[in-house]
Amino acid sequence: MKERIVLGLGDNVDYEIVWDSATIERLVVDHGIRSEDLSTDVAVDSERNLLCSLLAFLRDGVGGERWVASSELIERFADRFDKEITLGGTGVRCALAMDKLGVGSTVHLVSIDDHVRRLLPASVSSVCSAERDSLDPHLIVQYVAGVRIRANDLDLCAPHSNRIIYVHDPPNRELRLHPQLGDVLSNAEIFLVSGFNSIQEPEALAVRLEELRAHMRRLPESALVFYEDAGFHQPVLRRVVHDALGDLFTVLSMNEDEMQGYLGRQVDLLDSADVARALRDLRTIVPGRTLVVHTTYWSVAVGESAPGFRAALCGGVTMASARYLFGDDADADRYRAVQRYPVHQQGAAVVHALEAGLGPAACGVPAFQLTTPYPTTIGLGDAFVGGFLAALAQR
Repeated sequence: MKERIVLGLGDNVDYEIVWDSATIERLVVDHGIRSEDLSTDVAVDSERNLLCSLLAFLRDGVGGERWVASSELIERFADRFDKEITLGGTGVRCALAMDKLGVGSTVHLVSIDDHVRRLLPASVSSVCSAERDSLDPHLIVQYVAGVRIRANDLDLCAPHSNRIIYVHDPPNRELRLHPQLGDVLSNAEIFLVSGFNSIQEPEALAVRLEELRAHMRRLPESALVFYEDAGFHQPVLRRVVHDALGDLFTVLSMNEDEMQGYLGRQVDLLDSADVARALRDLRTIVPGRTLVVHTTYWSVAVGESAPGFRAALCGGVTMASARYLFGDDADADRYRAVQRYPVHQQGAAVVHALEAGLGPAACGVPAFQLTTPYPTTIGLGDAFVGGFLAALAQR
């Protein structure tokens, strides 16, 4: 079973800090931060600028990912808070989600240390391109709707729950591939491609894409290739990935933020006409035989094979919902319990309208109606992919 599902391409250790408004307010005062200093685009090269970035995201109620000048800066900031050490990277989080349903996999790693060895389940095998141990943690900051920061002239209240990721991660920036990856792929039925968003140099990306394409020649002809999009550190490089590998993608998947980034406009996710226009436009922009978009209110597949992915969409939505409610404590019992939750009625109306308007080329499922005072906002897309691929593996 493990060799049937190969999940790539990067991995990392996450420091998930526990939100503490008092600590952040004290740091705002210590660093003399005022409202005009807040910006999501500031270079994160100091603790002060990290705070200016973080508070700008909180002010707007949005999430994002930003490159940090050093791992030492992340370590120093994280030490001010209680934290949990977990594993990250789309492939690894996907594997962890699948493990909860008894589905094994093989992950491709680019870094390794004792945290990875300790936290990777026995059901998950791995190949690793790293030649030595290293630790470059990602800082994960989650905040819930309504959290407030009052210091100096700041009076911020988060309008939505969300998360921000701060990274300084040379192994993922290089994304070196294991020389025997092709051998691993030779028996694969499902191959997840992700992680290219971390590469920032066009020359390095071109080399990795050429190497991966060569490895992928070993895939069985019937293998399903699932590409999960992400927030690119250098957005212009997204098109380079599509041009190099797009003809190999069976499914290209993304969330609402990535969809809106492609379109260059906001989309009203509860307006079926606006969503239909967005999906039609998106199909002209991105490659892949089937497009999947997963959002807060609904998830949809568009393409000739879309109806065949209904059960997978249900699996993805259910797994992401279980993670939203229960975090790392989500398990098979809670996964099944979520299936009994009521669906989001407005999301269901959008799905019905899309299927009626787009015909057999569209298939969708609504999200569940979820309420919790402490939602998990990190790894929801990864959990969706894990649930989606687990459903495909179990059919």
